[in-house]
Amino acid sequence: MTAMPVPHIRPATLVDEEALARLDRATWSPLHSVQPRPQPPYEPFFTERSGPDQIIVAEVAGAVVGYLRLAFATPLECNAHVRQIRGLAVADRARGAGVGRALLRAGRDEARRQGARRITLRVLGHNTPARKLYESEGYVVEGILPEEFLIEGEYVDDVFMGRSV
Repeated sequence: MTAMPVPHIRPATLVDEEALARLDRATWSPLHSVQPRPQPPYEPFFTERSGPDQIIVAEVAGAVVGYLRLAFATPLECNAHVRQIRGLAVADRARGAGVGRALLRAGRDEARRQGARRITLRVLGHNTPARKLYESEGYVVEGILPEEFLIEGEYVDDVFMGRSV
């Protein structure tokens, strides 16, 4: 097995819509999603509330292999210093190659560039691989909502994590 090249990290553009939508559908899992599995007709990836300006893309050899969605945590002015990761996906073929880590670091750099002081995220309690990745990048658990979601017959915690940028 050959090692995957280092991903190129860049801002998303409208041209990425279909590749991001396909990636989002391909990586759907009850390990990280509280929404049902997407079914046709599919919703667009970019919406009025979440456009390409909130997405950081990872690509290898011109193919999109991951993305991170970074947004304001809330619309409140008193909370404008906080950014929230509202999605992170990595193609199966790119897992374990540092793509998620590169996206997290790019997200932190972008949050800092935007003047943020903190960056937060939510992760399902049973998503051990993601939690380990976040912890290795300096995120700490700041709160837990026990049994917040019922996913495939199991109650799952909603874990809030954060760090300074």
